[in-house]
Amino acid sequence: MHWIDWLVMLATLLLIVAYGVYRTRDISDMRSYLMGKKDLPWWTIGLSIMATQASAITFLSTPGQAFDDGMRFAQFYFGLPVAMVFLSIFVLPIFYRLNIYTAYEYLEQRFDLRTRTLTASLFLLSRGLAAGITIYAPSIILSSLMGWNLTLTNLLMGILVIVYTVAGGTKAVSVTQKQQMIVILSGMAITAIILLWKLPPHVGFQEAVKVAGKMGKLNIVDFSFDLSNRYTFWSGMLGGVFLFLSYFGTDQSQVQRYLSGRSLKESRLGLLFNGIIKVPMQFLILFVGILVYVFYLYTPSPVHFNRANVIKVEQSARYEDFRELEANNILIQTKRRQAADQLILAMDQGDEEAIARSQANMQTLQAEERSTREEVRSLIRDVSPLMDTNDLDYVFLSFVTDFLPIGLVGLLLAVIFSAAMSSISSELNALATTTVVDIYRRSLVRERSDQHYLKASRWLTVGWGVVALIFAETASLFDNLIQAVNIIGSLFYGTLLGIFLTAFFLKKVGPKAVFLAALIGEGSVLTIFWLSQKGIVSIAYLWLNLIGCFIVMGMALLLAAMFRENVRPGGEEQPTR
Repeated sequence: MHWIDWLVMLATLLLIVAYGVYRTRDISDMRSYLMGKKDLPWWTIGLSIMATQASAITFLSTPGQAFDDGMRFAQFYFGLPVAMVFLSIFVLPIFYRLNIYTAYEYLEQRFDLRTRTLTASLFLLSRGLAAGITIYAPSIILSSLMGWNLTLTNLLMGILVIVYTVAGGTKAVSVTQKQQMIVILSGMAITAIILLWKLPPHVGFQEAVKVAGKMGKLNIVDFSFDLSNRYTFWSGMLGGVFLFLSYFGTDQSQVQRYLSGRSLKESRLGLLFNGIIKVPMQFLILFVGILVYVFYLYTPSPVHFNRANVIKVEQSARYEDFRELEANNILIQTKRRQAADQLILAMDQGDEEAIARSQANMQTLQAEERSTREEVRSLIRDVSPLMDTNDLDYVFLSFVTDFLPIGLVGLLLAVIFSAAMSSISSELNALATTTVVDIYRRSLVRERSDQHYLKASRWLTVGWGVVALIFAETASLFDNLIQAVNIIGSLFYGTLLGIFLTAFFLKKVGPKAVFLAALIGEGSVLTIFWLSQKGIVSIAYLWLNLIGCFIVMGMALLLAAMFRENVRPGGEEQPTR
């Protein structure tokens, strides 16, 4: 990497860290550390919410997914605006009225301490695992493509985040995320413009879109109802809605963002801003992946995008086999480039017969290329069974490092680091808050001074950062990074949402019923996921959110009828802390 790229990347990251420390230099008590001064405007809240969700995984994995599978993943976000409206109307007023630190405090007022502790523990488990992946995912890709040491990359990312999160708490997270989102969106927009500029002169924006459409890459909406299909309209509008309700309504890393608003109105606007802007942002990121696909129709692409794997193959006895597959891939790409030009010419002339012929030819060549790439993956597995052979997460960064001008490479690497840091900081801040408020102060060490709990909050932020770094050092990649985080969430979010919806709407359910229902619901979700992994059942992970939620609520009603408990009022009083 050129020294200018190093300068751009490091300067961008250090300025963000310095800004966060400077803006929060007056934080001196636990409440302002964990909740901020509750003075954030709606646009800062909205950008902070978006930045928390949009981790580095989003910007590394999503373009690669679009490159391979088209725009289908956009359906995952169709339910987001619906979830934001629901939370703004029904959930946010309750949290504001109770003036709580964490979402789980409400559950002690509505049910009991045992239910509060269970939900807080489920959150700590799920978010603690996700924090490790949030660090590990971009680090493994950056280290593979750039030749960086994996441990040092993990440490660089983790230590930068820990510095400003420990220094300024939740306000440091929010104010830095605003700057990080500006860097992120600017970087992606510039990349899209450069991709269009680098296409051949006869391939403009319209031609690129038309070719992508003929190759099935603009398959945005799929109305088929198939539980095994991860991305359909129905999985997004049903499973996706429940996932987003769980994530934004019960995950402290998000709840903490909008509870820092200066008023209920500002927090509502921040949530709605996220619901409106997030979907177009995901379309932009996916469309960048589509443009990368079109770009590689006219520029030779690697037969395998993970360079670390290729280097190991080159040093093995199977190198000649690899060279043969690589040569075959170049031949296929040459033919496909000619077919793409024929398709554009046929579309310009409006010759439907020629369009169909060229389209069929390109689809055949695309299938041959997929087959060649799969042979390469099989060869890599033969060389080393432990190597990850899925290279889609490397597609976008490979383009960045190979084809972007000097300076912009550093900017895009800063985008990836910024996205990772924004998510990690939110997660560490939320993990520390939940540990202090719901476990440490409530059940372990009570009636101590505010300064004691402030110091504990800072040390727990460091502690969770160390845990995340340890997990990042020992973790291995899933098939797709963005799916890894969503899968982990789906294993727990359905149960969490079921507990909260029961608290909000099922007024006759008491603490014993909901606690047992939560255990049954979580056990059921984990069992279904295990059966799915074994191939015994076929249910996409997004449906686990809906299934877990319905099991908890259904069992809570059933058990409530059996136990006939005395039920507490629904959360009008200040919860016990």
